[in-house]
Amino acid sequence: MATYIVLCSFTDQGIKTVKDSPKRAAAVKEAGKKFGVEMKQLYWTLGSYDLVGVFEGNDEKAMTAFGLAIGAQGNIRTQTLRAFDGAEFGEILGKMG
Repeated sequence: MATYIVLCSFTDQGIKTVKDSPKRAAAVKEAGKKFGVEMKQLYWTLGSYDLVGVFEGNDEKAMTAFGLAIGAQGNIRTQTLRAFDGAEFGEILGKMG
């Protein structure tokens, strides 16, 4: 499974109902199963982003569909980053020759 880091910012709608955020996070974790995506970690953060999540998904299509479904609810905007662990990055470097 591929790893993804998701950076999230509350929308106006999301911040107005911020007290529901933990409940929404649990629903997101459950919804991921439908898309073949697992929420590994979720952090509420200070700074440029309100939440940072670590997810694993079957592939980019699964993660994209999941992200679109979550974003369509209107509570957060996301930026998704594909992440590589040391072994994966080693394989990438090996392809350089």
